[in-house]
Amino acid sequence: MKYLRRILLTLSSLKVAIILLLLIAIASAIGTSLPQGELPEIYFNKYQVEKFLGVLDGNLIIRMQLDRVYSSIWFLGLLTWLCISLIVCSWRRQWPTLKKAITWIEYTEPRQIQKLAISKTFTIDKPINSIEKLEHYLVNSGWKVKRSSLGISARQGLIGRVGPPLVHFGLIILIFGASFGALQGAKVEKFLAPNRSLNLLSSNGRAQINLKLTDFQIERGPNGQPEQFRSNIELSDKNLNQFLSKEISVNHPLRFKGMTVYQADWSLAAITIQMDKQQKLQFPLKKIEALGDQVWGVLIPKLNNMNQPMLLTVSSEKGPVSFYSSEGVPIGSARPQGASIKSGESEINIVDILPSSGILLKYDPGVPIVYIGFAISLIGSIFSIISTKQLWIIAENNSKLLHIGGLSNRNLIGFAKQFPLIVKSASMD
Repeated sequence: MKYLRRILLTLSSLKVAIILLLLIAIASAIGTSLPQGELPEIYFNKYQVEKFLGVLDGNLIIRMQLDRVYSSIWFLGLLTWLCISLIVCSWRRQWPTLKKAITWIEYTEPRQIQKLAISKTFTIDKPINSIEKLEHYLVNSGWKVKRSSLGISARQGLIGRVGPPLVHFGLIILIFGASFGALQGAKVEKFLAPNRSLNLLSSNGRAQINLKLTDFQIERGPNGQPEQFRSNIELSDKNLNQFLSKEISVNHPLRFKGMTVYQADWSLAAITIQMDKQQKLQFPLKKIEALGDQVWGVLIPKLNNMNQPMLLTVSSEKGPVSFYSSEGVPIGSARPQGASIKSGESEINIVDILPSSGILLKYDPGVPIVYIGFAISLIGSIFSIISTKQLWIIAENNSKLLHIGGLSNRNLIGFAKQFPLIVKSASMD
């Protein structure tokens, strides 16, 4: 029994809760700064030389589950510990406090009132009449009043006592929703070119939702840098015959049947060239990281009357396209629908460059639970602001004394300013 009490005291300790919150905050910061859910090879290659935080290489990141912080065993363990701490704290402290606040407390001795933080004893001709006046004033002022043979017990703002347990309850639901979403959720990022589609499969392998990109636009600033991406997408559920068409952009996602579709990135998918103003050929573009962060290219084999293969590189859907020989010697550049490039006896024109939209699809079944938990915590926080005030009044007819006293769990100064008005109402005509 002694050990159980010691465990409960540790679990409900404020210091332990603060340490847990600090550890969770540090873990969340790591999860935000470190890419999550990538293949192990990416961590091995990226952090082999330049280590994360100066000490963690790819092997340690994988072993410590830092590549999936929010679904790792140790992070979920911290959340579970915090939930248990909140439950124990609510059970040991918040619930008894609420029960005590709900129960009416009646003072029968004047000395009990005189010990209160705010109290006053004064002589009055007819204490009984004053009790009736005080009861009427308090009821009209929003107090809950309980009359007894000796005087009055009154209270106001009892709902403020409900606030702290609600905050704890909301946090527990929020943590559960976040954990449930981390374990059961899914995330997929795909690059789609216009008029291409993607079938989203359910767990049993049946196609449930079809996503089609009908148009993709890149808005660029005066310096040519991308400022906004806009994708027109169509979502259809073949089983339920549901259809939705909408434009998404950065910071303006689309929610459909528990799934959220984000505009995440952009790329260049393909380039179409025309040989000798006759034959049109389309080649897929691939990112060439060795040439820059946003450089795509393709190796064109020797075709028709071309004298050699050529490398084409481009960094924007508007061009220009740079041409290089097989030895890496620059040949020239061209833009879509612009001048041609000569290679041997052939003329090459750039017809168009096809951009692709980076679509991020997230399915998180814990989102509704998180929202509910957040709403409950917010309501509880608002309730907690409300001060709970209690007031006791005892009349002594023989000595013609009236004893008034009260207390408040917060905003005692405000109650002290209100108290003279309550005293004054005892002698009002």
